[in-house]
Amino acid sequence: MEDYILRIIILGIISWTTAFHLLRKLLPKRSFEFCNRLVSTAHATSAVVLASLSVENWACPVSPLASKSSPSQMQALAVSLSYLIYDLICCQFDKRVSIDNTIHHLVSIAGMAAGLVYRKSGSELIAALCVTEISSPFLHLRELLKELGYRDTDLNLAADISFAAMFSFARMVFGPYITWVTVTADNPLIIKAMALGLQLVSAYWFYKIARMMSYKLTKRAASKNLVCAHKLS
Repeated sequence: MEDYILRIIILGIISWTTAFHLLRKLLPKRSFEFCNRLVSTAHATSAVVLASLSVENWACPVSPLASKSSPSQMQALAVSLSYLIYDLICCQFDKRVSIDNTIHHLVSIAGMAAGLVYRKSGSELIAALCVTEISSPFLHLRELLKELGYRDTDLNLAADISFAAMFSFARMVFGPYITWVTVTADNPLIIKAMALGLQLVSAYWFYKIARMMSYKLTKRAASKNLVCAHKLS
């Protein structure tokens, strides 16, 4: 791994950690998770922007395959790798430790680190970064709204639907294609394993999200029918 990339990773870990502690000081009444989600939202936004700026050919974003990573691709990956390391450690101090989220972080860290060490597979990793992070702001928004007092409101339901739609489209439409081209191209084995691992985690989360939305929409329909029944009576 090149020295300047290592410096970006170290500086990134320090920056994300500092941002989190500043938010804890500025928002003392908000929870640990709330502040971490604000940092995560900032990362997701910056990750998508940096990844988009590093795409070499928008006519075919996942190209050239199994090629040497460009400097801009490596910088975008280094910034996200620093965040993932920060978030993996930070989440261990939260009250709730999610096993599937920890697995997702470890798989992503291994894949990105391998890409930076080999200086290869930049197109595939950048595409994967876009697909995995583009729905994250909506994920965090729905949880932030709950703590702000908007649980079970139309606004929170809109955030839920937006997240479910964005996640499903990105990870279950584009995700399998990115996984396929990554696995079939001449990429390092660890990067192929990362692609498969992320797609399996995405499929599991898609199942959980589908169940959640089915429950919420059924609950909302039942609530509206009850209100209508009371009005008629």
